Amino acid sequence: MSKPIFDKVLIANRGEIACRVMKSCQLLGIKTVAVYSTADEQAKHVQMADEGVCIGPPASNESYLCIDKIVDACKKTGAQAVHPGYGFLSENGDFQSALAKANIIFVGPDAHSIQAMGDKIESKRLARDAGVTCIPGFIGEVKSHEDVLKFANEVSYPVMIKASGGGGGKGMRVAYNDKECVEFFDLCREEAKAAFNSDKMLVEKFIENPRHIEVQIIADRKGNTLYLPERECSIQRRNQKVIEEAPSVLLDPATRKAMGEEAVAMARAVQYVSAGTVENVVNPDKQFYFLEMNTRLQVEHPITEEITGVDLVEQMLRAAADLPLSITQDDIKINGHATECRVYAEDPTKNYFPSIGRLSMYQEPVGPGVRCDSGIIEGSQISVFYDPLICKLSTWGKDRAESIERMEKALDQYVIRGLRHNICLLRDVVTEPRYQAGTLTTNFLVEQYPGGFTKTDLTAEEKVTMYQAAAAIHVKREQLHYTQGGESEGQFYVSVGPKQDDEHPVFVRRVGENSFEIGATKAGPLKKVEVEWTVNFPIIVVRDGVKETFLQFWGTNEVSYGIQMKGTTFNVNVLNDLQSVLNQFVPEVQEGVNAKQVLSPMPGVIVGIKVAVGDKVVAGQEILTLEAMKMRNKIHAAADGTVNGY
Repeated sequence: MSKPIFDKVLIANRGEIACRVMKSCQLLGIKTVAVYSTADEQAKHVQMADEGVCIGPPASNESYLCIDKIVDACKKTGAQAVHPGYGFLSENGDFQSALAKANIIFVGPDAHSIQAMGDKIESKRLARDAGVTCIPGFIGEVKSHEDVLKFANEVSYPVMIKASGGGGGKGMRVAYNDKECVEFFDLCREEAKAAFNSDKMLVEKFIENPRHIEVQIIADRKGNTLYLPERECSIQRRNQKVIEEAPSVLLDPATRKAMGEEAVAMARAVQYVSAGTVENVVNPDKQFYFLEMNTRLQVEHPITEEITGVDLVEQMLRAAADLPLSITQDDIKINGHATECRVYAEDPTKNYFPSIGRLSMYQEPVGPGVRCDSGIIEGSQISVFYDPLICKLSTWGKDRAESIERMEKALDQYVIRGLRHNICLLRDVVTEPRYQAGTLTTNFLVEQYPGGFTKTDLTAEEKVTMYQAAAAIHVKREQLHYTQGGESEGQFYVSVGPKQDDEHPVFVRRVGENSFEIGATKAGPLKKVEVEWTVNFPIIVVRDGVKETFLQFWGTNEVSYGIQMKGTTFNVNVLNDLQSVLNQFVPEVQEGVNAKQVLSPMPGVIVGIKVAVGDKVVAGQEILTLEAMKMRNKIHAAADGTVNGY
């Protein structure tokens, strides 16, 4: 066996990306070191590593962002190299320099490349000097409300306000008027300072109805710089990617080649080494504009690996060890299509507010072409200190249609209990006709759900499938719970919600372990349906002879069953004749709203209060700023009143 590229590598990150890097290291025979905060002591990435070093308390600026602590961890463990993952210190030139000073190899680009491309203002200057077409913008730092308002009114709204050094959608917002411009400038600057320790801001014209398409590059120190097939990243919320795919349905081979060659030229202009990504805004006519370059491994890199077979982490390690890449440009081909969904701990029905909690049940989907990049296990805690990403779920198919179909099934079989998540949104998007047609822009979510995402709508056919499954489970449970065996058949009235507004008659006769004859009434006609479900097992599989449907079982309160379909959980009533009659007389519970209190819509930390005791406020007035999972949110008064205390 040949000697490993490195003996030991420290991963200066946490969560799924730390686990991802460790997997490649393990395959290459490289020992790994995890660093962790006290909040992550039992985390998956710590368990995966050969060694672990605690580097401080939960707050990132006291642990994962502390350069001295990570350098010290390398010295203690004898790690020869550091892979930074993404986020945290991955695009920090000072970090690279500090490692170099300590004779530790940084698995990434050199400091001068990070500084040139990591600063969005400087990168635009370099791009324009190199003849690359850029989005119209103010070339320089905007330091005040006056600066940002002056530019915004010169180029006309909308404008994009964003942190000069950062990424991941943090410190970035689109303003459509002067009021938003001022408010968003302050919010973005605060977020940037908290996340990247820099509040340097830039502003540029926001191109409406764009597509966000990026090109992956990889380079070594031997003069080899390659581009890989593009990734379409247009499905975004809060300027942060939610669903990506590779390749893009928009591009033709000529445009793909042009974008790739321009990305390579950009990389060579700054003597770039390692993996990086050139991001572009693309209009419907396939005209592309340089947006920025991320000098790190991207979150969505798995879909590029899925369609090319290239292990990007391995190539990064080779480049860092001063070895040539193991591939050439001619080796890179497009094989099939890949889709990635970012599964977040957040509630898409409440403006994507993050959710915290412990994963009381957690089962990742498996199957052909399914890949899960996660940093959690059952029992893991999702806290307020870090990004709410649970997993990057990827599916590969021989074509786009198969990739999407596999994604639908994988999302339906993804079991997450203990906190809110966005699977209902992801599931809805990938089945939308507009998405399946590939008609994408970065405004997709806003346009598709103009009032915000509420919940999944089921077709009449889908409701029947869910109702029949609930009735079949009811019969199966009844037989299991009686020592002499319960009735093997029954007539039921099934509906969703507290009243029978949509009551559906269902007759069920059990004829085998998972076999049922089902119809509206006993008189028929009856159809044979397979309902595969085991007590205490969350997945329900329904086969009606035409298609296979995956549902999830959330429990029961005797007459109502929690059934998850297409990512949304419904309370399904399964009532006999008497229960159906009596249920009509049960009063509905009315939820009250206390307008005298300002309740936080999410757990977080108050970082700014805009009012004082005794102040009179009006409905809609800003009360405070709340920070949760790296994002800042303005909280407003729900009614007129006077501040009595806090």
